[in-house]
Amino acid sequence: MERKHFLKSLLLGAASTPVLLSACGKDTVSPTSGTSTTSGTTGTTGTTSGSGSCTVAPTETEGPFPTKTPASYVRSNITDGKTGYALTITITVNNSNASCAALAGALVDIWHCDAEGNYSEYGGTGMQATNYQSVHFLRGRQVTNAAGQVTFTSIFPGWYSGRATHIHVHVYSATGTSLKVTQIAFPEGSGTAVAAVNGYAKGLSGYTSNASDNVFSDGVALELATVTGSTLAGFQLAWALAVPA
Repeated sequence: MERKHFLKSLLLGAASTPVLLSACGKDTVSPTSGTSTTSGTTGTTGTTSGSGSCTVAPTETEGPFPTKTPASYVRSNITDGKTGYALTITITVNNSNASCAALAGALVDIWHCDAEGNYSEYGGTGMQATNYQSVHFLRGRQVTNAAGQVTFTSIFPGWYSGRATHIHVHVYSATGTSLKVTQIAFPEGSGTAVAAVNGYAKGLSGYTSNASDNVFSDGVALELATVTGSTLAGFQLAWALAVPA
């Protein structure tokens, strides 16, 4: 199931809020491999779909803020000093070409915005007024372990105009071939982590829900993570996806 990309344009936001613009391509990201320095910690495993079938994850846009040199950021802790509510991210990658078996040795890149809605490696333009071109927070890469899992330590993402809370994911084969570009969606509504975080200092006034989001509005069944925890103890996100490898 392939998805539409972003609308060709979105309205420019306030000076402190980045807004995604044109239908975003791959930019300068290349399928460069890296060597994992993590121990492959195993966490809670999500499911590929509600029925347990091995449906390939939908393809989504990388957006205008992909990591420029992902192989440079092989690490499990991607906070880089950014403050926010703690979030442990566990992603499980399965091979849809092998009866949904765990895919070991895959390269998994993730990136997301900070509590204020800003991305590292970009800024100083109409898309994002705050200039973070020289820093690399909330970006990282790991290699899946024997269970097909990677675990990252991060903070709960904030939000920005036109988008629901989300995390970008790019999965490569062990040799660097791109297998899937997609995004993780968060449960919303009363009692959810999104409600508990409440947009940090910004609140949720003007927040774009999954149902209205240009990426997620056609359905999030295969992209919706399981998120547990609290603002005091931190949150845990578990999500699984199937890719053709």
